Amino acid sequence: QVQLVESGGGLVQPGGSLRLSCAASGSIFSFRTMGWYRQAPEKERELVATITSGGSTNYADSVKGRFTISRDNAKMTVYLQMNSLKPEDTAVYYCCGNINFNDYWGQGTQVTVSS
Repeated sequence: QVQLVESGGGLVQPGGSLRLSCAASGSIFSFRTMGWYRQAPEKERELVATITSGGSTNYADSVKGRFTISRDNAKMTVYLQMNSLKPEDTAVYYCCGNINFNDYWGQGTQVTVSS
């Protein structure tokens, strides 16, 4: 049974930083493209960033230059470093990925940017 578990969310002031982690567990033989999405209240879920197994990255325009996605394949973990946070970054952040040729989602972690 494959699971994705996010951690690292919380409350931060505007301009602050947070680092989200997403650890995959279970019987894993293929750990491919991983990504982060977010969903703000009353808004649709949107892509934040993705990273391939080879390390190629892609970002939403709204987070370019502020967020960095990375991965540690040995630890089956994906990270999202978020800097210069803005109130509009407030959302539930979800980790997702293609593992063993199936798509999995984490349960989400709340990020709130407020003074």
